[in-house]
Amino acid sequence: MAERNWSGTYTYFAGTVRSPRSVEEVREIVASGGRVRALGTRHTFNDLPDTAGSLVHLGAFDPDPVIDRDAMTVSASAGIRYGELAAYLQAHGYAMHNMGSLPHICVAGACATATHGSGDTNRCLAAAVSGIELVAGRGEIVRAARGDEDFDGMVVSLGALGIATRVTLDIEPTYDVRQDSYVDVEWEVLDDHLDDIMASAYSVSLFTNWRDRIDQVWLKSRLDSAGAEPPAEFFGARPQPPEQWTTLISPDTNLTPRGGSSGPWSERLPHFRLDSTPSNGDEIQSEYFVDRRHGVDAIRAVRGLAGVLEPVLLIGEIRTVAEDSMWLSMAFERDCLVLHFTWRNEPEAVQVVLARLESELAPFDPRPHWGKAYAMRGDRVAGLYERMDDFRALARRFDPDGQFRNAYLDRTVFGAR
Repeated sequence: MAERNWSGTYTYFAGTVRSPRSVEEVREIVASGGRVRALGTRHTFNDLPDTAGSLVHLGAFDPDPVIDRDAMTVSASAGIRYGELAAYLQAHGYAMHNMGSLPHICVAGACATATHGSGDTNRCLAAAVSGIELVAGRGEIVRAARGDEDFDGMVVSLGALGIATRVTLDIEPTYDVRQDSYVDVEWEVLDDHLDDIMASAYSVSLFTNWRDRIDQVWLKSRLDSAGAEPPAEFFGARPQPPEQWTTLISPDTNLTPRGGSSGPWSERLPHFRLDSTPSNGDEIQSEYFVDRRHGVDAIRAVRGLAGVLEPVLLIGEIRTVAEDSMWLSMAFERDCLVLHFTWRNEPEAVQVVLARLESELAPFDPRPHWGKAYAMRGDRVAGLYERMDDFRALARRFDPDGQFRNAYLDRTVFGAR
């Protein structure tokens, strides 16, 4: 049986797809033996979810969000989408610290792969997880909370520890965000002012085709913060006129409001609207995390490949993510500059370009996003994580029979370093 990802550019393979409605049904699937993997909202671009056995999709679960006002947390079914959870929290006067560019992704899948939003002070989405429940090997239920031994190895787990069934997240009082956009920042300005630019709002995204300049800058400013007024000009860039409100690959109807429009965090922090098809749709995505200290040099390296990238590139995006302590997070113990690439649906050509791109970025030890396309050898990827040996031991303890193993994990997590 085959399941395609959301953009239709990758086909996941499995013997069957199961849609349990309860934790007990998940336990029965796992306890029956055989290979099994979790399937989220189908936003990966590689074979991370593939299995010779059953894919377990939690979309049939009751989302069941529950707010704990004393602890300032919300717990929900692991399969709930961020956009749905955000709307629930906003309706009750609460918020999360950040969201990814797509609100369509489910909480469990995003956290398991260290998916993120943007912002100098914002850690990846998984950093908000304060508790997790999962069905481990042989159907055992495991619950853990922040502060427990090995918790930092359990959240960003690539599905290697089991099927996450419920997640608890930190929350805070709701806040409004204003989204402004500017056009045409010269590369030379980034050379001298990268840190100032990325610190200019709560969340900052730079869009570029990597040729002449930064085409667009999106600033998402919290209105409960000081200095939230938009600048009249932005490092030489001008405010973006409404007729240019696109990301170069998406119509304005897909996007959250800009042009200085303020609104709830849930409707401004994502780039795309929950009720629309995000991004271009027919696309492949890649993403690399480099130590923030090497940001300017990494950007220069990519700029040197503009002619190589152009035939298959739809758009590039530059963001920042704060460091965290999760063993397999791409931002483990280092603040990161994140280089995102949205490619045309030309997989063979994209792989050729990725090999060249990774070669140029190699001096900066780039960590590829676990769920997106990359060309790097699995042992090279594993070697980028100092706690990989600890994670391997954790995976063997949670999954003694290797039920959650697949070719991807064998190639990256369990392969030779």
